[in-house]
Amino acid sequence: MIRSNQVWAFLILALVYIVGVPFIVESRYILGILASAAGLSIIALGAWLTLAIGRVNLGQGAFALVGGYVVAIATTRWGVSFWLAIVVAGFISAAVGVVLGLGILRLRGVYFAMITLSFTEAVRLALLNGGEFTGGAGGISRIPVPGELSLLGVTIIPAFNSVNTHVASFVLSGVLLALAVLLCWRISACRIGGVFVSMQQSEELAQSVGVNITHLRIVAFGIGSFLGGIGGGYFAAAQQSVYPGGFGVPDSVSLVLYCFLGGIGYVAGPVVGTFLLFLGFQFLQDFQQYQMLAYSLLMVALMIWLPNGVLSLSEAGWIRRYRSQHGQAGAHHAG
Repeated sequence: MIRSNQVWAFLILALVYIVGVPFIVESRYILGILASAAGLSIIALGAWLTLAIGRVNLGQGAFALVGGYVVAIATTRWGVSFWLAIVVAGFISAAVGVVLGLGILRLRGVYFAMITLSFTEAVRLALLNGGEFTGGAGGISRIPVPGELSLLGVTIIPAFNSVNTHVASFVLSGVLLALAVLLCWRISACRIGGVFVSMQQSEELAQSVGVNITHLRIVAFGIGSFLGGIGGGYFAAAQQSVYPGGFGVPDSVSLVLYCFLGGIGYVAGPVVGTFLLFLGFQFLQDFQQYQMLAYSLLMVALMIWLPNGVLSLSEAGWIRRYRSQHGQAGAHHAG
């Protein structure tokens, strides 16, 4: 169960990040990197939901592509508002995920991973050969920035071209990420989250006690696909362009790696992993030619020393011993 003080602490932290960072950071480049990390975190949270039911999803990049193209086509061809288009993008991606999941979620392990990886490449090729509808290899450009959102004549969100676009894009990414974290947090804290854990350990045992594992697998995969579509839709508007290679197989692999780096046992794991890895490589651009080597070494190191991710550091034995020793020392001096 989520405690009210935990929710308030998270909301305060999110507000400080969303409102405070633009006042501290003046560099458009850094704001852009932070916004991109937040957008990738949203997509990674979708992959995390699939990991929660014991499936390694290497197709999350495909759902981000679907979401990006829905926003691009809806806003440039049909004049649909971005605020409506991004919601539609999420639901269309979720629908694609449900249809795909009905056929493949019975598979496990490497079989599921390979099919989702193939799905990512299939979506890329379909968009590449989509002709005028998808723009072919060049994709779709000149996507308008989000416009004004008003209700009953009252402006709720101003048009991005009437304010600092970089700050507005950063704020949007932060708000979307906060909502995505709250959604995943709520799922993990309710009964469904407990069932997901049991399914990850043993689907047969979960099914033996009356759990409809087929239904829950579809729910998890559908929500994960929805988050992928939302993240992809955000990137389409933020970068004002989308193209078939925007999210490929390497990106889908990276999204799963973000989850493992932060810790798949924690809701914040994908967010922490994304920010650490994405920001690290962005600020060390001179070494990007060694990116895949670094990924490989990082995975080996994680499996050996931190199999439960960076966030498990607080539970590491040597830290507990350190705290215990210093706690005893403090008590001795106090006595």
